[in-house]
Amino acid sequence: MAKGRDFTRQALKDWGWDCRESAEDAVLVVSELVTNAALHAHGCHELVLTAGEALRIDVLDGEQVLPSPRSVPRPGVPGGHGLHIVQRLSDRWGSYAHATGKVVWAEIEASRLASPRPPGPH
Repeated sequence: MAKGRDFTRQALKDWGWDCRESAEDAVLVVSELVTNAALHAHGCHELVLTAGEALRIDVLDGEQVLPSPRSVPRPGVPGGHGLHIVQRLSDRWGSYAHATGKVVWAEIEASRLASPRPPGPH
């Protein structure tokens, strides 16, 4: 999980998307998705980050059962909060099965991550 967070922070820095609070939201989303793969799906097989109109986060694992958030996480009780965190911090998320497991993905709009441009000369 630490490697996933470090990888994400470096990618965001490389893309110039590390100056807003939402960059830490992206790191938390990665952490939650990788943790869920480790706890419930035979581990994270691959973490893919893609920059475009949005930051796309794909976590591939070895379990074909698609995730579903618990109906209501209980405050103060460990566990069951990960997908709720992903839902709250990302603009979109979902999952799909493939031949050897599944992909759980999330997207955060680039406009939430990019630094505002300094005003140009008038």
